[in-house]
Amino acid sequence: MDEFDPAPTTDTARNRWQTGADTFSRIYDVVLGTTSLTNYTELASLADCSPNAAKKHLDRLVDMGIVRRDDESRPMRYKRNEGYLEWQDASRIATELTVDEIIDRVAALEARRAEYEREFETTDPASVSVFDHDEHAAVHERMAAISDWQGVIRDIRLYELARQLSQNDGHLIPA
Repeated sequence: MDEFDPAPTTDTARNRWQTGADTFSRIYDVVLGTTSLTNYTELASLADCSPNAAKKHLDRLVDMGIVRRDDESRPMRYKRNEGYLEWQDASRIATELTVDEIIDRVAALEARRAEYEREFETTDPASVSVFDHDEHAAVHERMAAISDWQGVIRDIRLYELARQLSQNDGHLIPA
């Protein structure tokens, strides 16, 4: 394999997993990388384990709330639970920042959101067409702005959740 070859050989991929990661850890890592429903046999292949082992660990991750399962599909399909990832992010923010720092960050984010709302004359970034311009550069700028605006909205949600966690000793509501 060339030093810069983007596709590793199967042996290289297998060696990566043989450095001590157990089957559960491999399944966990693989499924957190999925953004769409994926057949459990495909996830097993990516994690270098048997389909039965993958399904067992995926079902455990479903029980833990880390993974979502499509109960209607055959064979079963799974994907990461975005809510779990948001909870992790908010918990990290709550431990790294003070309540005052979180409140300041939310205020700055809300100001940015208001700027986007004024610029695009709407409160919903999904309602903005990025193709209202003929120039590629203008379309690209609008796409970047809409993406950033959506990120700002997500961050406001995360920092608000982090504020609640910080103010309530790790709980969403006061005990």
